[in-house]
Amino acid sequence: MAPSTSGKPRSRLSTAERREQLLRIGARLFAERPYDDVWIEQVADIAEVSRGLLYHYFPTKRDFVTEVIRAEGERLLKMTESDRTLPVEEQLTAGLDAYLRYVEANEDGYRALHSGTSIAVDGVREVLDNNFAEQGRRILDVLCPDSEPPETLRVLVRGWLAFVVAVCLDWLKYRRLTRDQTRDLCAKALLDIVDLPT
Repeated sequence: MAPSTSGKPRSRLSTAERREQLLRIGARLFAERPYDDVWIEQVADIAEVSRGLLYHYFPTKRDFVTEVIRAEGERLLKMTESDRTLPVEEQLTAGLDAYLRYVEANEDGYRALHSGTSIAVDGVREVLDNNFAEQGRRILDVLCPDSEPPETLRVLVRGWLAFVVAVCLDWLKYRRLTRDQTRDLCAKALLDIVDLPT
């Protein structure tokens, strides 16, 4: 096994493990810095791989950041699948608990999802919008399981999701609220403005 640039033996990872490693490094860097301040060379150096190998996985920097955002969005959606057998309010609480577990376990990924990078790079915004739309669809399916939701409710849920993002980013930065307080604040905000079915 060839030594890495740090002098330690370089670990051999499977293709899936290497890709996941690179995406995690990207999430950390894009959470901390604007898109233009992240260099492919930095990612390769941290992962202790060649730039050529990184470009094998992600042909361009734009492809790389798009896949970072897509992977984090998919991870979030997977972790927040709701149990449709629960009453609506319990689904909301359980969903928010799952959401906050994701936020806590994937701080870099969450910040990368909602950083300026997500807005500034063509193609990345579409990935984030699709993720946001899926979150909204899931909530609307719970609120209106047997009917088409009115447009006012769609707008309200989209606004509430933006509120949740702002609250979670504040929670990550300052930690002034507990996770339960953060969950209850977000749940109350929705319950106060939506007439939930019983």
